Amino acid sequence: MEITASMVKELRERSGAGMMECKKALTENAGNIDTAIEWLRKQGLAKADKKASRVAAEGRIVLAQGTNGSGGNAVLVEINSETDFVANDDNFKSFADAVAKTALASGAKDAESLKTAKLVSGATVEEARAEVVAKVGENVQVRRIVRIDGNNRVGAYVHGGRIGVLVEMKGGSDDVARGIAMHIAAMNPPYISPDHVPAEIVSKEKEIALAQMTDKDRAKPADIQEKMIGGKIRKTLAEMALTGQPYVLDTNITVGDALKKDGAEVLAFHRIAVGEGIEKVKEDYAAEVMKQAGLA
Repeated sequence: MEITASMVKELRERSGAGMMECKKALTENAGNIDTAIEWLRKQGLAKADKKASRVAAEGRIVLAQGTNGSGGNAVLVEINSETDFVANDDNFKSFADAVAKTALASGAKDAESLKTAKLVSGATVEEARAEVVAKVGENVQVRRIVRIDGNNRVGAYVHGGRIGVLVEMKGGSDDVARGIAMHIAAMNPPYISPDHVPAEIVSKEKEIALAQMTDKDRAKPADIQEKMIGGKIRKTLAEMALTGQPYVLDTNITVGDALKKDGAEVLAFHRIAVGEGIEKVKEDYAAEVMKQAGLA
């Protein structure tokens, strides 16, 4: 298989390894980027994948939050546009805020069920979306919803309209709940605690730790080797998990320490970013113009 420059570039972005190492990793793994990352990690040339998904589409993440009985409820809605210019248009932003409020009030669980919910204006979300499309001249889509409803504390945070986080927390304070949401927005941990890391991930990390051992390490007694491997795995799992990460609002302590001090426990969280998982088509406008002019 031919190893292209774009493949090497993507692997460099995701792994942080050098160009020649990336090219060799792709060659050794038949151009498969995921297995190439694992190969680089086993060679000690890369850390965990830095770029799990490509972010391309534009739009906004909007939040609506309220109370629900003795606890809290909140919803995040992702609404997409074709350009960042439209995402910052007042018509688009007003529509997005109205949709978030309707999503919270209606109890809609997904974007499809939200279409028929009515805004304060009396129009359905779908009718209002069509009106916005006519005004801004771009395709606008209500893509997805995440929500938390229950009897627990809810922390919420939206960063620049691009990243949104909801945290469900047992006990603790509103300030810490929001602080944890801010941390998740910044650090994007995939799991709450090391105990939540799937067994297959733990097994893979052990395999990588074994592959990284030097001849000097392998010469040591088995129990010492086991302790070394265990230490590496614990460190990696802590970095993956919310509770093991240094708290962004006080890097002298971990998130777990901050929660313990506040008498709180994170039960669940959601983090969404604009356009994640959507591959935006890159258009060659010069080529398109030449084609239209009959020059290509």
